[in-house]
Amino acid sequence: MVDLLNCATGTLEPYTGTWSKRQVMHLHRRMGFGLKPDQIQEALGKPPSQVVDELIDEALAMPLAPEPEWGYWTIDDYDDIITQRFEQINDWIVRWLRDMYNNGLREKLALFWHNHFVTSLVSYQCPSHMYQYHKLLQQYALGNFKALTTEMGKTPAMLVYLNGVENNRFSPNENYARELYELFTLGADNGYTQEDIEETARALTGWNGYFTACGSIDFLPTLFDGGQKTIFGQTGNWGYEEVHDILFAERAQQVAEHICGKLYRFFVHPETDEAIVAGLAQTFVNNNFELAPVLRQLFKSAHFFDEYVIGTQVKSPVEFFLSYFNDAGIPFDSDPVIQVVGFYIFDSGQQLFSPPDVAGWPGNRNWIDSNAITSRWQYGELFNGYVLNTFPELLRNLAKVLSNDANDPYLVAQSVLDHFLPNGMQDLMAYEEATDIFKEPVPQNYYDTGAWNLNWDTAPLQVFNLLNYLIRVPEFQLI
Repeated sequence: MVDLLNCATGTLEPYTGTWSKRQVMHLHRRMGFGLKPDQIQEALGKPPSQVVDELIDEALAMPLAPEPEWGYWTIDDYDDIITQRFEQINDWIVRWLRDMYNNGLREKLALFWHNHFVTSLVSYQCPSHMYQYHKLLQQYALGNFKALTTEMGKTPAMLVYLNGVENNRFSPNENYARELYELFTLGADNGYTQEDIEETARALTGWNGYFTACGSIDFLPTLFDGGQKTIFGQTGNWGYEEVHDILFAERAQQVAEHICGKLYRFFVHPETDEAIVAGLAQTFVNNNFELAPVLRQLFKSAHFFDEYVIGTQVKSPVEFFLSYFNDAGIPFDSDPVIQVVGFYIFDSGQQLFSPPDVAGWPGNRNWIDSNAITSRWQYGELFNGYVLNTFPELLRNLAKVLSNDANDPYLVAQSVLDHFLPNGMQDLMAYEEATDIFKEPVPQNYYDTGAWNLNWDTAPLQVFNLLNYLIRVPEFQLI
């Protein structure tokens, strides 16, 4: 694969072009984690704008994941903290992976915000803090960005990770103030000074009430710096809430452009289109930093469905596995299976709740190197083997649904490949090679006479062989 320039020319005007299976799959792979084969026809029966609205409305109305028993546990609630802590973390990762598979857009956005407002479980160690942090990601996934930013700085996971709990009037700590501007809202060197960071750190003091491990972190007025501070040219006895009010009032345009730029690079194309981002940013400001209007505008746009947008993003490990399970219609409701997927995702470099540093996973082409691609092939083949041994009829039915039960091996192979690949195979020769692999267990004369069909006992094995070929195709790494 080579770096792809952004050649898309579509605008933010609503999309009115072809609405085929290809566009449906593009929409669901970007807005979520794929679409089951038996759901494609339903999506095709509605205009794209309606599909987008329904997905966003569903995500907005979705209840939060049920609070676990240990959601607010402190160290005092544990009998065996090593064993119980491991089980709680594992259970919640399984829960989130299941939610990603089933809930699409909200969890895709929760994952996006997890890689934006980065914290690391390695730093704070507490399952309760992990849960409370994750609850915010879900709660505000499509909500108000100013509210999300304001609440995020007070969550224990963030206070520990970026040293806010150490920030007091006697010894100000600038870590969170710096990242609040550099990473979370404005972007590096964009509209703030070192003095703004220092004064903001003073205004954020006082969140030091951490008296029980894994417990709440409370505001202590005695450790708050009550002096005058000047932030973005505004002087006063500013505190935590005022910092965010001043930031979003005085630097609204910079915030909007930075966040819309990140949304664009995550959901559309790795190379930013400045005109599109500017349009989204204006919508963001006009709607008081509500995310849903921006997402509706983006996902309904002609730009999002442009030919030069489809198939330009490299799948993250989460996208690689969950989209494959969804696109193939493989059941994902068994905890042991989900735990294995979680391990493979971890082993592929995407450790949920512990990105590598405060900047998060760099993403896109950084997900792929010689080791990573080999692991993806191996893990993909293992799951294909699991499906063949556990759900062989699923493989037969997949081929039947995708090919309209064709008895031409070339049409079957092409239908399966085109379903999983956003832009199909590169040329006719590649389709012929895949067809030969699909045909291999059956002598040629049965194809010549038309005797073969997908009801043969060999069909599940043939689809298995084709899927093993598929996962090694370079384009399979793209969405």
